[in-house]
Amino acid sequence: MALFLSLCSALLFSFCHGLAYAAIPPPPLDGLVENGNFEEAPAKSNLKKTVIIGKYSLPKWEINGLVEYVSGGPQPGGFFLAIPRGVRAVRLGNEASISQILTVKPGSVYALTFGATRTCAQDEVLRVSVPGQSSDLPLQTLYSSDGGDTYSLAWKATSKAVRVTFHNPGVQEDPSCGPLLDAIAIKELSPLKPTTDNLVKNGGFEVGPHVFKNFSTGILIPSKQQDLISPLPGWIVESLKPVKYIDSNHFFVPSGFAAIEMVAGRESAIAQVIRTVPNRFYVLTFTIGDAKNACHGSMMVEAFAAKETVKAGYVSQGKGGSKTASLRFQAISDRTRITFYSAYYHSKIHDYGHMCGPILDDVRVFPTH
Repeated sequence: MALFLSLCSALLFSFCHGLAYAAIPPPPLDGLVENGNFEEAPAKSNLKKTVIIGKYSLPKWEINGLVEYVSGGPQPGGFFLAIPRGVRAVRLGNEASISQILTVKPGSVYALTFGATRTCAQDEVLRVSVPGQSSDLPLQTLYSSDGGDTYSLAWKATSKAVRVTFHNPGVQEDPSCGPLLDAIAIKELSPLKPTTDNLVKNGGFEVGPHVFKNFSTGILIPSKQQDLISPLPGWIVESLKPVKYIDSNHFFVPSGFAAIEMVAGRESAIAQVIRTVPNRFYVLTFTIGDAKNACHGSMMVEAFAAKETVKAGYVSQGKGGSKTASLRFQAISDRTRITFYSAYYHSKIHDYGHMCGPILDDVRVFPTH
């Protein structure tokens, strides 16, 4: 009898322990997708020089069309490929694509972070697709002269399995041209929680896409025309050109982990619509500065709220630093749009091909008398 009770207790403990273990949800995704840095190579028998032969020859990926497996450095034909996040990358030829099925949670929002750059002077485009959403990213403008351009796009999962596809929709005269991908990561974005002391959501930009740890020139957040769901929750990129998401591990950030760099002057604007009470007065405060990335000169960030505007100037030596500005405004409706943009264009001191600009951080709005 004692043995029977002991066995029952053990079985019950094992069953309960199994239930408790099963109830623990998987941790949120935040890192490279499988073979996201392409360091796991195709078999040599599946390579014809650099061209991958076979639909499933690139480990963990499915390919269509002419996809090349390349290394950084000088290439045949006079090309030089910069691959800053590792050794290997893939290049998508005319109308070629790579895809992978990801396991996700229905209803959650996910952001992809990926290193992408053009390889020729032609107007190249990268199309990123998930079921029900497709975004075309123009890669003509280079924001990092070392090939380190990184982008992020977001979507809301509608099923447990999602196929993500990277596609080159163009046809170039030179078949060796086409977008280069050298790292792909995914992050599940946490829902924003309301705060009592700030009407602005994600005002410190702490919730954002995955940041590569070993190399980062910042992450370009495209305009809402390319991205229906923002990888920067709470915010809208209102202009044709992107803004850049930067982190404190690689840049000067006034407070917390992240900030926004306004890299395209008046062509990159960021905004948010907040709830207000008509006729009530509010104060908008924000921090501007430089990212300690050799971006120099007289900077100016203009901020708008209701019918009011303020021009906040900052003289950058490119060595990091910040100042705080404020604006008092009276709400004219139950929704107020706050908007920021950079008044001037900037480049680095010793690298005029590298676009940069002032940083924005710690945006707050609170009622006042």
